[in-house]
This record gives sequence, C-alpha cells and structure tokens, in this order.
Amino acid sequence: MGQAIRDEITGLILSRGLRPGDPLPTESELVETFGVSRNSIREALKALQALDIVEIRHGHGTYVGNLSLAHFADGLTFRALQVRSMAEIVEVREALENALIRRVAAIVPDADLVALDDVTHKMDERAKAGGTFADEDREFHELLYRSLDNSLVTQLLRAFWDVYHRVGHSLGVTDPDPVQTVRRHRAIVEALRDRDVDRAERAMTEHFRNLDSRVAQIRSG
Repeated sequence: MGQAIRDEITGLILSRGLRPGDPLPTESELVETFGVSRNSIREALKALQALDIVEIRHGHGTYVGNLSLAHFADGLTFRALQVRSMAEIVEVREALENALIRRVAAIVPDADLVALDDVTHKMDERAKAGGTFADEDREFHELLYRSLDNSLVTQLLRAFWDVYHRVGHSLGVTDPDPVQTVRRHRAIVEALRDRDVDRAERAMTEHFRNLDSRVAQIRSG
C-alpha cells in the first residue's frame, strides 16, 4: 500500500507538470483524491521527503523537492567500496564525459574558457607547492559543462565526483603525479579553445588514464 501511494503522488507531480518549489495539494485533498487515510498520506510524504522528491514545510504545506541525486550518490558510495564496482563507476563517468565534451567543444563560450584557465592556474600553483586541489578539480569539471545548461548532467557529475572522492579519501588514494594531472586539464582547455572536437575527446580520455591509475592503487592496496 505504501509504495502504491508514493507512486500515486509522484504520478500526480509528473502529470501536473509540477517543478521544484511548486506546492502539492493539501493532505485533505490528497486523501480525497486517492481515497486513503490521512496517516497513509503522511507516511508516503515522509518517505518521499527522504528521497528529496517532496519537501514538507511545517505550517506551510508540502512542495516538490529539489529532486537531487544525493541518495543516488550515497548508494553508489557503498557499491564503490568494492574495487570492481569503483572501476565500473569510473568507466561510466568516462563514457559520459567523453560524449559530453564533444558537444561542449562546439558551443563553449570564451568566458568559460577564461574561467577554466583561472581554475587550472590555481591547480598548477597548488600542485607545484606540493598540495592537493580537489575543490578546484571539481570546479573545473562543473565549469566544463556549464554551457550545456543541463542540471541533470551537473547532478550526475557531482554524484560521481562525490562517490569517487569519498571512497578514495577513506582508502587513502592519492594522485601519483599532480603536475601531470594539471597538464591534462590544460590539454582539454586548449582543445576546446581550438574548437577541435576529436582532440578534446582524446584529451579527456587521456585525463581518465590518471583516474585508472588511482583505481589501480586500490586494487594493489
């Protein structure tokens, strides 16, 4: 019964074209619409809130949630604790980014290229100082696909990023050559600046060889 009610509520959200932040019908209206008890509606809404599908604002009502992929990332994190699964996650992320970078190469604006230059400069400074640059690396990849204006792409990449760094940090995985990692990021930017689609994809593939070497650290750990 609980799953059926949750499905009815999500179906209502979809059929009415509701977007994040839009109000849902009141509890009384949902009770009347679905012909179930108020308690059943409340339990269903609590379950959907845990998935970020709805947001319950006490005293104000229930609204469509942000529909984030945070829970997806949590599930992948536990899956990635198995080395084979971690390698599979990196493989999926590589396939996604290789496809996306080809689209970006055709449309990336100059302003984004300037922003990417700034981020890689910060990465270079940290690498030469013997530091790490996880925050800048994440910013680089988010900037990279900003021109696509696709919120789902952004959320997916954040989910993959969070999984990799949570697991990598817990297992003590490090970048074997930070300076070379910066060079690979720069190669991506230069290919984009030249609007060279094939070179951009090759540069992205080469970048992922670095991630492959880090996964190898886990295998040999």
